[in-house]
Amino acid sequence: MSSKTLPPLPPIDYAYLEETLLQLLAIPSPVGLTDGVARYTAGRLEALGIPYELTRRGAIRATLRGRESRPARAIVAHLDTLGAMVRQIKPNGRLGVVPIGHWSSRFAEGGRLTIFTDSGHFRGTCLPLKTSGHAFGDEIDSQPVGWEHVEVRVDTPAHDAQDLVKAGINVGDWIAFDPQLEIQPGGYINSRYLDDKAAVAALLAACKAIKDSGRVPPVDAYPLFTITEEVGSGSSAALHGDIAEMVSLDISIAAPGQNTDEQAATICVQDMSGPFDYHLTHKLIRLASEHGIRHRRDVFRYYRSDSAAAVEAGNDIRTALIGFGADASHAQERTHRDALEALAQLTAAYMLSEPVARRDRSSMGSLEGFTEQVKPEDMLVPSTPLPVPGEFLEPDGAAAAAVDAESSERM
Repeated sequence: MSSKTLPPLPPIDYAYLEETLLQLLAIPSPVGLTDGVARYTAGRLEALGIPYELTRRGAIRATLRGRESRPARAIVAHLDTLGAMVRQIKPNGRLGVVPIGHWSSRFAEGGRLTIFTDSGHFRGTCLPLKTSGHAFGDEIDSQPVGWEHVEVRVDTPAHDAQDLVKAGINVGDWIAFDPQLEIQPGGYINSRYLDDKAAVAALLAACKAIKDSGRVPPVDAYPLFTITEEVGSGSSAALHGDIAEMVSLDISIAAPGQNTDEQAATICVQDMSGPFDYHLTHKLIRLASEHGIRHRRDVFRYYRSDSAAAVEAGNDIRTALIGFGADASHAQERTHRDALEALAQLTAAYMLSEPVARRDRSSMGSLEGFTEQVKPEDMLVPSTPLPVPGEFLEPDGAAAAAVDAESSERM
């Protein structure tokens, strides 16, 4: 089907998307401290008239009813972010910390942050152990990089560990680093935690576009908002048996050697967990092409997402990964308005499209209706037959003698 005959996609309300992103970034949500962002997201869904349920810990499963209930699909983004936790109250009146999630202390150094205690909060700064050039000279540049080589300076009078304990700070307190948001007139968005709050905003904007249009998806769609993706478990708990397809929305990696573009959506074909479902991935590629959505394909070597968590939890579902192009993932991240719009458009296009295979209504079935990847005629491998050794080899060197005799006759 050409783009001329496709029904147009419902427009994405970018003002809503950006407003949602800014509000999400204002809510600290390192893994394990996600109640606030779950409450916010539930409120956004209520405002759109989209029903939802919460798991015990706060993952959200919303529902967009389709014309049919099966084979259902899930579209997933995660509310949790990176962060840190107090691991030591040090004799010098500062805090030793460990990361929440996987990120380098190189990008924590100099970061302003909030420490959440049992009864309140404190502000502070993450600093290398040797910080003042006037005191340490060249040692500033030669000290190692690592979480054991940084500490948190708390903005409260503290000369020793006891001062911090009296203030109410404990080992195990959560730490959230400031987003440091900056939006440029040209469309660039700089902030920590675009992973994955930008994708959450894009997913909500896609849901809003569908609701505003009055269009009904072909099959039930379940927007999922998970809370433990950054530590690996993610979507393992919020799925149910009718879901046959799952598309994760997450950050995509613009870096040397990658094909991702900061101003486009990305369709990832494989990450470190292996290839994504062939048919679902190619469906997304076709949708992007047919609707003129700017996109790139890519492969990520050091990456996993909610899709991996779902499969590893034992779910027999088709999975795929799409995202917004971004520079400096898990650091000072940057994306562009165009990438977020493209991701929201592709998400809406997917939710309004037919399922990959009607056969997927049931988890098990016959060969009838089963998918096909490579046509039989494309499986033929051309080859040149090798000669049969018995035709040119004779025992006891006779073949060599025959060759020598033949050569002599030619001379």
